[in-house]
Amino acid sequence: MARKNREWYPNAVYHITSRGNHRNDIFKEDEDYEFYIGCMEEALGHFKNKYIVICYCLMSNHTHIQIQTTDTPVGELMKRISSFYAQYFNEKYNYVGHLFQGRYGAETIKTDAYYLDVSRYIHLNPVRAKMVKKPEEYKWSSYNMFIGFEKEKIIQPKSILLYFNEGNRRQLYKEYVEIGIKKIISEGEEVI
Repeated sequence: MARKNREWYPNAVYHITSRGNHRNDIFKEDEDYEFYIGCMEEALGHFKNKYIVICYCLMSNHTHIQIQTTDTPVGELMKRISSFYAQYFNEKYNYVGHLFQGRYGAETIKTDAYYLDVSRYIHLNPVRAKMVKKPEEYKWSSYNMFIGFEKEKIIQPKSILLYFNEGNRRQLYKEYVEIGIKKIISEGEEVI
């Protein structure tokens, strides 16, 4: 049976997820996270000006990427990233079989409110998983680039930061994310 085509149109924005097969870890060492980020960087260079990575978070057994397309479906980018990374992982760990559980998930983001919520959700994933208390403590996400603690690399957060009043947009974004931390604590929310 043929797979259903994903919804796509020029300038579409997505919340992309990729999960390890059987929910197994896809990252075992820091070098693995670094290699995946390198795969994203290589693919973005290969498809120059076709995609904008807004934010990301790499968890031990899955990934989250908020991304905007221009005139090319996001599947081209994800195929390149996933195949390069799977080849690396399989060789390094002598792994046989599918590294990723099916194809990536792609949820289309259609409203401004959801656009902001997805970025906060992605950056709070390590907090939900109880890996850290604050998102800035987690090394493998774009959060510290968003709030100005690290130099931006592969991401372009401007489209999110423009939602906040001029002045210190990065600080206002940090406060917006911290409201989400309070919600997680009060509601005992679980990681998805």
